[in-house]
Amino acid sequence: MCLAIPGKIIEINAEFDDIFRTAKVSFGGIQKEINLCMVPDAQLGDYVLVHVGVAISKIDEEEALKVFDYLKAMGEVEELEDTPG
Repeated sequence: MCLAIPGKIIEINAEFDDIFRTAKVSFGGIQKEINLCMVPDAQLGDYVLVHVGVAISKIDEEEALKVFDYLKAMGEVEELEDTPG
């Protein structure tokens, strides 16, 4: 099953331009590099939903933390630790 996982943007890299911005996102302490092309208004500290390495929307902090807690309880967060990136 494919899910969008909530994470917090902790660093933004806009080396090229806004279209190719990437960000380092923390998923409960697990950090991954993701693409921000679908959420051009995303800023440092925002929570985003990430699917296959791409942020697909912004989400408020309360909702992000609630969803992340559900994913932890279901044992879905461990998959993030095993993937490179």
